Amino acid sequence: MNINPMAIMELQQKFNTFKAEHPRVFPFFNAVKDSSLQEGTIFDMKITTPDGASKQCNIKLTQNDIDLFRTMMDMGRQQ
Repeated sequence: MNINPMAIMELQQKFNTFKAEHPRVFPFFNAVKDSSLQEGTIFDMKITTPDGASKQCNIKLTQNDIDLFRTMMDMGRQQ
């Protein structure tokens, strides 16, 4: 698998922009990472569009999900 360094740099810039525009996301994950991120925890997501339509789903966390969230948190701390 070839990884394009320019694509990684672009992803890092977008990640930094996301962190700047949504400053409450990573503190939220920090608050729940040790006590709530365990297999079987239900992660509930809801999206509401500007016109008021909403969609909702949830997932039961697996170890793979937890590993992904922790990797994202580690990326956030490195910035």
